[in-house]
Amino acid sequence: MNRTWATLIALTAATVLLAPLPGVAAMAGFLVLAWLKARAILGGFLHLRGAPGWLGAVTVPLALWMAAMWALAALAFR
Repeated sequence: MNRTWATLIALTAATVLLAPLPGVAAMAGFLVLAWLKARAILGGFLHLRGAPGWLGAVTVPLALWMAAMWALAALAFR
């Protein structure tokens, strides 16, 4: 559990460092960091890392959803 907390702290620090950057690439970075945070929470606190197949079954659709959100937002910024 300490490893999960440390991972979340590091990902939050990366989010803070990415915050001043503008544009679509920064937005993609935010979504990747959010996905990594979700994966850490699901795997560490909900213990899906120990359940075969469940972590991927939850995070793959989440990644697809975030990619769709990024694509729609990128189109809106044009």
